[in-house]
Amino acid sequence: MSDTSTPATTTNTRVPKPKWLRVKLPTGENYRKVRGLVDQHKLHTICESGNCPNMGECWGEGTATFMILGNICTRSCGFCAVATGRPLAADPQEPERVAESIRLMGVKHAVITSVDRDDLPDGGSTIWFNTVAAVRRVSPGTTMETLIPDFAGKWENLQRIIEAAPEVVSHNLETVRRLTKQVRIQAKYDRSLEALLRLKQGGMRTKSGVMLGLGETEEEILETIDDLASVDVDILTLGQYLQPTPKHLPVASFITPEKFAEYKEYALSKGFRYVESGPLVRSSYHAEKHLF
Repeated sequence: MSDTSTPATTTNTRVPKPKWLRVKLPTGENYRKVRGLVDQHKLHTICESGNCPNMGECWGEGTATFMILGNICTRSCGFCAVATGRPLAADPQEPERVAESIRLMGVKHAVITSVDRDDLPDGGSTIWFNTVAAVRRVSPGTTMETLIPDFAGKWENLQRIIEAAPEVVSHNLETVRRLTKQVRIQAKYDRSLEALLRLKQGGMRTKSGVMLGLGETEEEILETIDDLASVDVDILTLGQYLQPTPKHLPVASFITPEKFAEYKEYALSKGFRYVESGPLVRSSYHAEKHLF
């Protein structure tokens, strides 16, 4: 595999995004409907908090990724646009609000994620369990993907996710081993791999995502794909890192669509059942396809 990335700079000069990173502005009746439900029910979505480039497309199709446990994270990852600080108390009514909104939206496959709540003894896992249970009760025809944190390695909290048994459980590795301390700060590469292994051993269909363009080498990308394959992850997403604000980590390189296609072929050769790989891919992009 040759290096076909487009170099970027780490100075304050803004680097024009390549043409393959251009997205459409959100418009349309379905987008307005989802926008209204999110506002009406005071919901948090990672679509907004994470500045997702696909929000227009996904909301236009009547889908959204819900973020539970508030919109303030206890961690300060160098890539993430979600606010960091001291969160508000967990809201025990939130599971019912999320479930009712999913019902009103007529969502067939819901993606639910959360901020990290290292301030809570259970890491927020009880709210997680109750949310999955509420969706099952209120909207029984809806399947779910849960994009979860690592619960700081407190595996009794991870067990609640396994007991809730959503159709897909996702935990993102985010970057290569060498860059983990810089990119994820409070997270640990091997702890994330262990979380994914424990989920698989618990009978879950597992998924993970990695951002490219943070300064990793091609060899490191392939090693990361190998590591995720070694814990039998079913679904892999590979996407381009985009700097959300000047305070976040800069983009080190823009990866071409052709290179993403090469990584997809490599990952498929390693046994992943489904691989989404492209500049605008995010962990919940086309999530409904990952039920196989």
